[in-house]
Amino acid sequence: MKPTLDIGQRVLVNRLSYSLGGDPSIGDIVVFHPPAGAEMGNECGVPKDQGEPCPQPTEEESDTNFIKRVVAGPGDTVSIKNGIPIVNGEPQEGDYTNPCHGLGGCDFPTTITIPPDHYFMMGDNRGRSDDSRYWGPVPRDWIIGKAFFTYWPPSRVGIL
Repeated sequence: MKPTLDIGQRVLVNRLSYSLGGDPSIGDIVVFHPPAGAEMGNECGVPKDQGEPCPQPTEEESDTNFIKRVVAGPGDTVSIKNGIPIVNGEPQEGDYTNPCHGLGGCDFPTTITIPPDHYFMMGDNRGRSDDSRYWGPVPRDWIIGKAFFTYWPPSRVGIL
């Protein structure tokens, strides 16, 4: 998640933010359980075409916690060009991302549609992030909550 978060940085997570009826929004930084297999590499739940992001996760939830940014939600279409998600035909750029600089996994030009009750996650360090491009959208029920504050190390204390 560099440059937004450093390795070892600690965050507070609002576990009630989505369990009381709210839904994640594009741009939210969330903590979630990825699909089983994501913690060991790139595992998509269905066969996929070359140049296509993973359209469906594995059926099982991992017990590992990941933290990523929501880039697309239920019903959205998404493709990736140079690490930038193209959501519903519009580039979703932000000054919080590290560019790809030609690293692998930066271009997935084939458009997929995010299934109902699923969210497409990407890390801010786009060229080095293991995320939904490889293991698919995350079911809503696997999202733990929204990260909102960083408290460690003291030099990085602040609101996300």
